[in-house]
Amino acid sequence: MLSSFAKYILANGGEIKPIILPISELPDPAIMNPSIINVKDKLLLNIRNTNYALYHAERSVNEHIWGPLTYLHPENHMALVTTNILCELDDSLNIVNHNIIDTKQLDQQPIWHFIGLEDVRLSFWNEELFICGVRRDTTDNGQGRMELSKIDFSTDYAKEVSRDRIPAPGDNASYCEKNWMPILDMPYHFIKWSNPTEVVKFDPAQKTTSVVALTEFKVFENCGDIRGGSQVIRFENYYMALAHEVSLYSSEAGRKDGEYYHRFVIWDDAFNIVNISDRINFLGAKIEFSCGMCLYKDFVLVTFSFQDNASFVMKIPKNIVKKLVSI
Repeated sequence: MLSSFAKYILANGGEIKPIILPISELPDPAIMNPSIINVKDKLLLNIRNTNYALYHAERSVNEHIWGPLTYLHPENHMALVTTNILCELDDSLNIVNHNIIDTKQLDQQPIWHFIGLEDVRLSFWNEELFICGVRRDTTDNGQGRMELSKIDFSTDYAKEVSRDRIPAPGDNASYCEKNWMPILDMPYHFIKWSNPTEVVKFDPAQKTTSVVALTEFKVFENCGDIRGGSQVIRFENYYMALAHEVSLYSSEAGRKDGEYYHRFVIWDDAFNIVNISDRINFLGAKIEFSCGMCLYKDFVLVTFSFQDNASFVMKIPKNIVKKLVSI
């Protein structure tokens, strides 16, 4: 396992850039789970802004009274609220403009305490920009579904102009669907589950979702469930994503705890898994998450967050990624 992927990348010709916005221009304190996309050589970035901070007892010491993994938020507002901010980056990965995505036209009164579109992935399909994430505030039991929104944007505004709640394929009876990975060269297609790989297509006209590919489970040594993560991009002659692997368990006091890892996953054109990388920790923390990746010049750009409280863009030379996945 690469326990500090950041050090490895810095030692091999890469770069890491913090994502910073003035607190005076944010609705809430935390910026997390950014997603990046290359649209005709313009780098766009979505930042998830939340009203809570995450506390995690690293090394399983100094556990909070509510447990080692705790959401901290205002006592007079117990909901967990997400706002999304669309940014443009320059060639040096600095933010040159940013706008809160205006969703007022399509918002409804929330009826659950997780509010907003969480863990957005950016896609650009048929010459239009989309964001897709999980929303859980439309039912009184927090049922989660992926929602796809079209965004009208320029340098001084970003506005949601359409919104579709995507049903799960089949009987649509599951409780929570999340972390679907949009396939950037296949409009309305997503990898819903990484291994076994399930590819689904949403039909925006019929409002239905169908399974278009389901490949066999592939066994990898010391590998748990590989779930969702970044978008799915073309890399060399393959499809590639950066997916997460989570280990959830209870602390000695019986409280919820967990560790997140990531792996690069490579598929052929039929979405059979060709190979995966070793486990990756970006900065060595147990709670890290990535939901963005794109190609830019001779680099792979990856976005990730640290403990839901800080966000970064990682610039990785292509040859390093090829080495990691053995292609």
